Amino acid sequence: MQPSDFSTNSAVDLGARKAALEREAKRQAEQSSGQANPYAIDISEENFQNEVLERSMQLPVVLVVLANWSEQAKQVEAALDRLAVAAGGQWALAKVDSEATPQIAQALRASTVPMVAMVIGGQVVPGPAGAATQEQLRDWLSQVFEGLRSQGVLPENYSGLGPAEEEPQQQEPQQQAQSQADSEAAEAIQRGDFEAAEAAFTKALEADPDDENAKLGLAQVRLIGRIRDLDVDAVRAAAAENPQDVDAQIKVADIDMYGGKFEDAFDRLIGTVRRTSDEERDKARRHLLSLFEVLPGGDPRVAKARRSLTSALF
Repeated sequence: MQPSDFSTNSAVDLGARKAALEREAKRQAEQSSGQANPYAIDISEENFQNEVLERSMQLPVVLVVLANWSEQAKQVEAALDRLAVAAGGQWALAKVDSEATPQIAQALRASTVPMVAMVIGGQVVPGPAGAATQEQLRDWLSQVFEGLRSQGVLPENYSGLGPAEEEPQQQEPQQQAQSQADSEAAEAIQRGDFEAAEAAFTKALEADPDDENAKLGLAQVRLIGRIRDLDVDAVRAAAAENPQDVDAQIKVADIDMYGGKFEDAFDRLIGTVRRTSDEERDKARRHLLSLFEVLPGGDPRVAKARRSLTSALF
C-alpha cells in the first residue's frame, strides 16, 4: 500500500505501518552496531514465496511469528538470532511481524506470539509456542534435525547447530526498567493511546538519556501523532501548489517518512531549506533534524542527508 492509499480511519493500517517502521529502525540499528544476524529475513507478503517456501527447498527455514509488544517474542527472537549465527548459515531465520504483516500471521494460524516452526521442502514442522529459552529452542532444533537426517532429508554430516553457549545473564535493573518502558509504550500504541506511548518513552529517556530504543520510539510515536489526522491528498495538493509553504512541505515529509520513503522526505525538506530564508528556513531545518531521529544515527541515509543539509545551509 502506498502512502496515497493510507486511510486515517484504519487502525489496522496505522498499526501495520508503525510496526514496519519500528522493525526497519531495529534492523538499521543492528546493522550499524554490527549485531545484525546475516541469516535473518524479514518476511512480507511479497517475499514469503521466495524467502520461505522456495528457500526451504535448499535448506531449512526456521519461521518465527513475533510482535513488538511481547517481551517473550523479543527473547525468543534474540535466542534464535544467536542460534542462527552460531550455526553459520546452515539454516535461515524468517521473521514474521504479526503487527506489520497480520495477513501472514493469520494465514499461518498463529494462535499465540511468539510461535516457532520449521519449513523444509515446503513442509511445516511445528515448534514451540509462547515462551522458550535458548536451550529449549536448541533442543527442539536438535530433535528436528536428527529426525530429518534419519529420514534422509538432510545429509548425515549436517549438524544444524553451532557450539553450545550459555544464555545471557539476567538483565540489570536499568535494562529491566527500559524493557518495561518499551512494553508500556507498545501496549499504549496497541490501544491507540499515542500520548501514553510518548509519555512512556519520555520517562525512559529521563532515566537514561542514552537509551537509543527510547529515542527511536519517541520520534516514531511523535511522527504518527502528527500524521494520523491528515488528509493525505489535500496535503500533497497544497504542497505542490505552493512550494514556499513550509508547513505543507513538512506535512508531506512526515507522510513520506511514515510510508518508508525516507530519502524523499529528507530531499523535500532540504529543498525547502534551499528555497526559504530566516524563520521559515529554520523551521524546515529543525523539522528535518527531528526526522533524522526516526532512524538510527548510523543510518547511511541520515548521514547523506546531513551532508546535503550542510551544503544547502552554507
